[in-house]
Amino acid sequence: MPKDRLDKSGSLEIPGNYRHAFTVFTPTFNRRSTLHRVYESLRVQTLRNFEWLIVDDGSTDGTAELVEKWRAEADFPIRYIYQENQGKPAAFNRGVQEAQGELFLTLDSDDACVQQALERLKHHWDGIPAVEKDKFSAVTVLCKDQDGRLIGDKFPCDVWDSDWIESFFRYKVKGEKWGFQRTDVLKQFPFPTLPNVKFISEGIVWLALSRKFKTRFVNEVLRIYHTNDQAGDRLTTLTHAALVGRALFHKYVLNELIDWWLLSPAKIFRSAINFSRHSFGVGKGPHAQFSELHTSLGRLLVAISLPFAFAMSLRDRWCIARASQRQIGPVSVHGRNR
Repeated sequence: MPKDRLDKSGSLEIPGNYRHAFTVFTPTFNRRSTLHRVYESLRVQTLRNFEWLIVDDGSTDGTAELVEKWRAEADFPIRYIYQENQGKPAAFNRGVQEAQGELFLTLDSDDACVQQALERLKHHWDGIPAVEKDKFSAVTVLCKDQDGRLIGDKFPCDVWDSDWIESFFRYKVKGEKWGFQRTDVLKQFPFPTLPNVKFISEGIVWLALSRKFKTRFVNEVLRIYHTNDQAGDRLTTLTHAALVGRALFHKYVLNELIDWWLLSPAKIFRSAINFSRHSFGVGKGPHAQFSELHTSLGRLLVAISLPFAFAMSLRDRWCIARASQRQIGPVSVHGRNR
């Protein structure tokens, strides 16, 4: 295996009390059949200063035995934490608290990355001037599928210092991306947790972070996002609790980011429709929806959205009922575990 590259002094000093440059974090739930992609990717990384932290969210498919086998043979630290099934937000929060790496990099249990991924991410992080670094929390790069095709949009320029809010609303950058966040920053922005709610959109955290910290976006493809799996979404299904989590994201947009209306009216209006749609899905009528919104424009947009949102909520109920009749369980509306 290639060894870590030392700095000019010959040391590998990590800021703070961290033991590693990276914590590669993998939340998993019954993904024994695909978890090997992460392991094989980490085995060949050119930068070796990392740990692999797995939070198993209640798997029953022999994941623990597989990870124990890898722990016995791997030349990098693997830490395995099992918890009762609570959903990805709780698994993520647990991972952040347990992390021993300065930089926290999520690699999902059905994906992979290129051999130089950690080295290149660290290279881009080290390229941020020291006097500016406190203003940054992350480096984000591009993804390709298992056949090498680019997934999602490129950034406006090859190295671009901005934030997720501007990227999303001003430049309309869409599609899968990948990168790390500083662990110390993530501890300041935990996922909100609600009783029995196992899914909350990651966008809530990334948008909240963006109001305080910048990201270095780089047009370099480092993650391999597999699109041909038939396993479906194992953590996110169309249930009452999932609808609560999805409505929470759109409520955040309407309450905290409504000032972006003029630059991105379609995205803000879409959030109004989806907030109302998912709220109807959990039994909240118009009055209850309006009471959760703090902006006059947000209330107006939801009022306009009500007919569309109600129709969409009826369709959601029909899909749930149809899936139940077929005895296939709740129907997924979120795709994979993202």
